[in-house]
Amino acid sequence: MSNVMRDSQIMAQMKDEDLGYMSDMALELAQMAEDTGLTTLAYLFRMAALEASTANSVLAEPDDLPRQMTSH
Repeated sequence: MSNVMRDSQIMAQMKDEDLGYMSDMALELAQMAEDTGLTTLAYLFRMAALEASTANSVLAEPDDLPRQMTSH
């Protein structure tokens, strides 16, 4: 049983790292888009960065997930 818990902790840590990487990349792409005058694209990349940075906190609360999925 401890292997399952350990594996789940490792997977959660990898997910956190992946979301952090996606957020960082989206912010870099937003900066590049803004530097070339593509402000709408920069805005979209910033929204993607925000989604990636908040995805972990949303998924950490499983009781709220069904309500959030149906609110859109």
